[in-house]
Amino acid sequence: MPRTRLQNCLAATAITAAGYVATRTTLALLRRYDFRDRVVVITGGSRGLGLVLARKLADEGAFLVLCARDATELDDALHDLRQRTEFVEAYVCDLTKPADIGQLFQRIRREIGAIDVLINNAGLIQVGPMESMTLDDFHEAMLVHFWAPLLCMWQVLPDMRRRGHGRIVNISSIGGEIGLPHLAPYSASKFALNGVSQAFSAELVKDGIYVTTVCPGLMRTGSPRNASFKGQHRAEYAWFSISDAMPLITMSAERAARQILSACRYGRAKITLSLPAKAAVLLNALAPDITAEFARIAGRLLPAPGGIGRNSAKGHDSESSWSPSALTTLNERAAARNNEMSPSCDGA
Repeated sequence: MPRTRLQNCLAATAITAAGYVATRTTLALLRRYDFRDRVVVITGGSRGLGLVLARKLADEGAFLVLCARDATELDDALHDLRQRTEFVEAYVCDLTKPADIGQLFQRIRREIGAIDVLINNAGLIQVGPMESMTLDDFHEAMLVHFWAPLLCMWQVLPDMRRRGHGRIVNISSIGGEIGLPHLAPYSASKFALNGVSQAFSAELVKDGIYVTTVCPGLMRTGSPRNASFKGQHRAEYAWFSISDAMPLITMSAERAARQILSACRYGRAKITLSLPAKAAVLLNALAPDITAEFARIAGRLLPAPGGIGRNSAKGHDSESSWSPSALTTLNERAAARNNEMSPSCDGA
């Protein structure tokens, strides 16, 4: 290629790139959303990532509304947050029951007012080989990760449309991008959440409503203590809790929360959290057979069926010499910070 043509191509590329950056920056500034005095509902807000998000929103002056199944955990979260703000309320709600969801949002509208921001964070994790899973496990995962977020969105959309603005954040997972061994119900339900979240994002922008899909990788929230484990539950808990505590492949809940709120503030459609998660998604897009082979290898290395079979044990009932140990120190510290130490059936 002649030098002049090459220079012209490079100049055109530079101009295009600069235009893209300028346009994106301008749109971000126009979409910027201030959380101060906004009514923000966080499902699963009593512990883990939900509680960390609530702390950061409290510092920004938001009016917080938390919901979770466990009243004791909610009381602990309220005590924590009222050290930062007076503007926080909490409601007990079982998100697996559609009637409870309807009653929750009726109470919020009646007692507090219209909702500006909805963060669908509540979740559960069932860990074990396929042989240990039941159809009820898949049904429960779909209730919590798909139907509950959908019904919550359905509740807030009329007011958001009427006022011409709103923000919705759906906390999905890398497990909603890539099928993960020993996490089949979790992955299936997070794939469903990804689909509905991204479809809503495409359609609701015309109404001034921005929907953000969040796909975290491994994150240090302290949640393994309250996850459910099947089969060889002690071995399952050991690999899961150790993986969730490794400093080079995991992200702190505090850093994740900052990135999530930034994405919500600027109306981003989707974010994937942590470099390993981004690399895995890219590899899956470019070479899905290679990704599948890695997953198959991991599946062979994970604990075989056996143990308690289809029965289920919480992480805090599945401890061994491997976990807790020095290998899980970072997650144990996160559990203590983020209200994960008390046993509960409500996960996030």
